[in-house]
Amino acid sequence: MTTGTELESHFIATDLGPEAPEDRKVASKSPTQLALARFRKDKLSMVSFVIVVFYFLAALAAPFLVQAGVLNPFTTHDELLDANTLPLGGFGGISWDHPLGVEPGVGRDVLSRVWYGITFSLAISLSATLLAVIIGVVAGIVSGASGGWIDAIIGRIIDLTLAFPQTLMLLALSSVALAFITEVLGVPAGDPARALYVIVVLGLFGWTGVARIVRGQVLSLREREFVHAAQLLGASKMRLYFREILPNLWAPILVTFTLIMPAFVSAEAALAYLGVSIHPPTPTLGNILRDSLSYAQNDFVYFFSPAFLIAVIVVSFNLLGDGVRDALDPKGHQ
Repeated sequence: MTTGTELESHFIATDLGPEAPEDRKVASKSPTQLALARFRKDKLSMVSFVIVVFYFLAALAAPFLVQAGVLNPFTTHDELLDANTLPLGGFGGISWDHPLGVEPGVGRDVLSRVWYGITFSLAISLSATLLAVIIGVVAGIVSGASGGWIDAIIGRIIDLTLAFPQTLMLLALSSVALAFITEVLGVPAGDPARALYVIVVLGLFGWTGVARIVRGQVLSLREREFVHAAQLLGASKMRLYFREILPNLWAPILVTFTLIMPAFVSAEAALAYLGVSIHPPTPTLGNILRDSLSYAQNDFVYFFSPAFLIAVIVVSFNLLGDGVRDALDPKGHQ
């Protein structure tokens, strides 16, 4: 007599046995594959990803296009301006040769300057983001894994950094810091020194959030079996921090990176408005927007172009960060 258990085993063997068709077998997927599949299903995140990739490609291509003469961000065109130094024609002097018109006052091509400005804005914001992430990750790992007085000291440093008025410090220390960068570090005066100053300041004031997120993750990781096993085998602190714990933090680090990057793009624009960042004629999205404010009523296209581009970049990075976070942690917002 056949029992129920034997019948169940028979059906399982029949449906999922070695002779079962390939399309009926269940294929296992890694966590990375599952996260990529969830990310691809999110159409808004995919659109944001395409925009971000296009932004990076445009920034990388701009210097080569300038060298090839395709973009011309520095040549003036006085013949395209009227007596009031405003572009001739409607919509800021838009034409086939100048698809976004020309700059009021000097007549430089707006499209070339905006496109070339993406490169400098990306270089500054990306460098500052990498600096902030590196400092934050190292501080967060050391703080969370060590505990005790080391954790307390790093925590107080984070609190002290957050208490500083960042904007006022930027303005107050700019002249002293620029003198130090040029005279002591030997960086050429002008735009290189200003760019380095903005990168260092944004990085030194932007690492605190990364450190807190990483510390919270490390507090749970340090109790895992593989960490205890490495300690029992006599692993050094450097190996424990950066060979055992760090590889398990790539998901929060990636999400944090995509959320910090747009904040620094906006910060660069704000600093350019305050006169701290790179100065014209070298273009950045920030100093182009600052210059366009004077012509917002008379030449709206010139004002709208950098403002719209900054908004698209910031929103795309934020949506991309949200999509990556949801893909890596689908239960985080349920």
